[in-house]
Amino acid sequence: MVWLAVFLAVLGAFCLAIGAQRQGSAVKADTGGLALSSHGLLRLIRNPRWVFGLLLLCAGMAMNAVALVSAPLTVVQPIGAIALVITTIVNAKDQGLSINRATVVAISACVTGSAIFVLLAVNVTQENHHVSFDDELTIVLLLTLAVGLFGTLALVFKHRMSAFIYILGAGVLFGFVAVLTRIIGKHLLDPNGLALLNVQWYSVVAIAAAGGLGSWFVQSAYSGGPPDLVIAGLTVIDPIVGIAIGIAILGELRPDVHVVLAIAMGAAASLAIVGVIALSRHHPEVTKRKKDARKAAGRVS
Repeated sequence: MVWLAVFLAVLGAFCLAIGAQRQGSAVKADTGGLALSSHGLLRLIRNPRWVFGLLLLCAGMAMNAVALVSAPLTVVQPIGAIALVITTIVNAKDQGLSINRATVVAISACVTGSAIFVLLAVNVTQENHHVSFDDELTIVLLLTLAVGLFGTLALVFKHRMSAFIYILGAGVLFGFVAVLTRIIGKHLLDPNGLALLNVQWYSVVAIAAAGGLGSWFVQSAYSGGPPDLVIAGLTVIDPIVGIAIGIAILGELRPDVHVVLAIAMGAAASLAIVGVIALSRHHPEVTKRKKDARKAAGRVS
């Protein structure tokens, strides 16, 4: 089941990457780089390119949900970094940009780090077959705090929030959503036969609230930056949040893990994170924007 989950997570990453690129280009064309409004979102719903991206995103999330139920969070979550690589390549071709050497190095670091981490995680994680209601409630309460914080920021600084803050908020919220999705999936598959009766109403409400606000943050981030940056933020922050909860609250790391393996996992994760950060700073569209900005500044002076 673990390797099936890895396969579904990889396939889901492809869907998420292409879907994000389609939606990102549609939002950018509609807003022209300005903040996304409620009227703009209604226009996007009638945009075939945006709708196609939405369908791919839904398919990718469905595959990721199945993967989360079938394997520990520490195995599934890091695979999302692959989506960043795909998005960068697809977006570069769509925009007619060439991928520079720094981008190739960043992609290599991202893929290598993620692959090593997943291979190690398969051998050092353990299934948590039963999540206590106390642990579930703790996660929901923490998510409530996150929703309140980022929701307040969105209301107070509606027209002044940077793409980075939107990306940060979306990454944190979707990290919690991934955890609760896995927990609810386990409840539905519980052998006691109660199915939906095992699911706590507050977890469903929490997922709906976090998913809605996180989705709005993602769309808003598209209007202020290329899809590569959005995926870069999500593939760093989302897994970090999910893995931290999986280890600290759900106890998915074996107690007998050797120190060398723990260090190797940390090194692999660090390599992947450095690759993602480098990719978000040096991918072709960012380089092009910097050059255009310097040219514009030169003409003004």
